[in-house]
Amino acid sequence: MSLTSASPLEAAQSAKSASHILATLSADARNDALTAIHSGLTAARDDILAANARDLELARKAAADGQLSQSLVSRLDLTKPGKWEDMLKGILDVRGLEDPVGRVTLRTQLDEGLSLERVTCPIGVLLIIFEARPEVIANIAALAIKSGNAAILKGGKESTESFVAISRVISSALEKTQVPNGAVQLVTTRDVIPQLLALDKYVDLVIPRGGNELVRYIKDNTKIPVLGHADGLCSIYLDSSADKALAEKVIVDSKTNYVAACNALETLLVQESALSLLPDVATALAAKDVELRCDAASKAALANTPGLKIVDATEEDFNTEFLSLTLAIKVVSGLSEAINHINSHGSHHTDVILTSNKEDAETFMNAIDSAGVYHNASTRFADGMRYGFGTEVGISTNKIHSRGPVGLEGLMIYKYKIRGGGQGAGDYGEGKRQYLHQKLPLE
Repeated sequence: MSLTSASPLEAAQSAKSASHILATLSADARNDALTAIHSGLTAARDDILAANARDLELARKAAADGQLSQSLVSRLDLTKPGKWEDMLKGILDVRGLEDPVGRVTLRTQLDEGLSLERVTCPIGVLLIIFEARPEVIANIAALAIKSGNAAILKGGKESTESFVAISRVISSALEKTQVPNGAVQLVTTRDVIPQLLALDKYVDLVIPRGGNELVRYIKDNTKIPVLGHADGLCSIYLDSSADKALAEKVIVDSKTNYVAACNALETLLVQESALSLLPDVATALAAKDVELRCDAASKAALANTPGLKIVDATEEDFNTEFLSLTLAIKVVSGLSEAINHINSHGSHHTDVILTSNKEDAETFMNAIDSAGVYHNASTRFADGMRYGFGTEVGISTNKIHSRGPVGLEGLMIYKYKIRGGGQGAGDYGEGKRQYLHQKLPLE
């Protein structure tokens, strides 16, 4: 990895050249690079966390002045329980995954002496633009190297100290490996995002990691394909047949396990006949200091429940990603209304049904148009590490290529290879040779 102050064009040209080399390296060479990165970061823990503390001090002051959101400050903090350890574990998990490059996914005998293969290959050059989240650098570096992709990273100013410290360690580690220096670059020049987004000749995919405003800006200002989601507006539908203890646990975990995450619960839909379950759920949420924004029916159902923070919901609350200890609650007549509400108000990220009726659960999961649909499980499972992907570059709500947590598989495309012996397309047709199109085993 290089810390580069080069122009965006020079950085992109360097990354493109490096991507051609990286794509040809052996799996062992790429894995050796991940081992070196893990060892380097482990040894530099104290220095990196000290840099992160300096970023946090400035960020907290900015948040106190109203210049930064508390959710962004939370994402910046590398000392949150398990965050540092998860970052390092993610590198080793990625290293341990099967090599994604060069896997044959289709093999066809077109004719005698003429064969076709479809083979996985890297996308090319990734541009990752992120706010806070300094661990993104390690995550992206690991996934990019393992998948044979080059990566250009541009971080927000709020995490400058952290990402410079991490990048220096990674750069030093890679000097001892076969991975070219330009394969992973951290752009340090300020105010260059518009120029980077214009480099569609060199950059193959943009991956934004940040809030709604950043993602929407990127989607509106580039011709390069964008992989990501603008909102994480996740919902849970509470059915009358749901187990009460299960419902309380899943709802509280979804809302409060990490409120600043894109997979945190934002809207709770309650079936009319399930309102008897709501007071206990609300009490459990109140114990975690959650404010409830209730429609008229849910507010009435909670009228005799003490200790709650209740605010009258507005229509906008059901279109809002709060990223805080705030939850919108709405009463619906049943499954159909819940499905319609989620498909029209949600962000197609992750949605859940809590029910003991398996048929209704399957109907819900088939009908909801989201990247993740769960039955009786927390929205917080929408995560690359929890899916066994090692780590992720982000969560996609796209309808093409990759969807949901994007790990190694989502960073691969494919190419077709034909091996022949001088055949031409004109050799085939009526009265000429005929294609066999015989499917062959992959092994």
